[in-house]
Amino acid sequence: MVTSRGVLVTGASRGIGRAIATAFAAAGDRVAVHYSSRREEAERTLRGLPGDGHVLIGADVSDPAAAARLVDEAVDRLGTVHVLVNNAAINLPHPLPSTDYLEWQRVWRQTVEVNLLGTANVSYRAARHMIDNGVPGRIVNIGSRGASRGEPDHPAYGATKAAVQALGQSLAVSLAPFGIGVASVAPGFIATERVAERVTEAVRAQSPFGRVGEPAEIAAAVLYLASPQAVWSSGAVLDVNGASYLH
Repeated sequence: MVTSRGVLVTGASRGIGRAIATAFAAAGDRVAVHYSSRREEAERTLRGLPGDGHVLIGADVSDPAAAARLVDEAVDRLGTVHVLVNNAAINLPHPLPSTDYLEWQRVWRQTVEVNLLGTANVSYRAARHMIDNGVPGRIVNIGSRGASRGEPDHPAYGATKAAVQALGQSLAVSLAPFGIGVASVAPGFIATERVAERVTEAVRAQSPFGRVGEPAEIAAAVLYLASPQAVWSSGAVLDVNGASYLH
């Protein structure tokens, strides 16, 4: 018998997050759609989800108290959280040669607070819920090809995504005794609304397939890593980049 799971997807207002939320809903799960500032787009995500029992929750994950409330509200409204997908992130340009020192500091601080500390705090609260209630849950982090390949124009993004992937591996070891699996997906260039203007022929040529990835392809990988069948993949970082970067 298939049981509906409670799934919290952070950063689900559009793009990869929306595709992930849609994939879980299509599989019969109940989804908490999280957004930070894009409420209208998050409402569009919610309206488009198949099935019932889905909820919308706004929170600034860079605020530790708000991150805690996000998980608490998801638990309260879904009944429990079986799966957490950490997708919320920012990606601000700040190439070192052309960025002044104050702007450099601002972008680094903001990126670390959202991408790394936000992920760590939401993961803590979700994992403690799973431990305290005996839930053999799953946590899936959205990392990046840039964590290994480098992000010269977005170094804070690349560094925080590398840290998120390392965090996932540490938590995989820590949480395995409680039946909780943790893994990461490292996407390459994905065609989303946010980066549509950056999809050039040169970018497409990075992959031998001659194209960029689609959000649904990332969602499929997340859905697998969150499945009971993928428990032995706990600790993995799954590259989903169309062979555009091998390491």
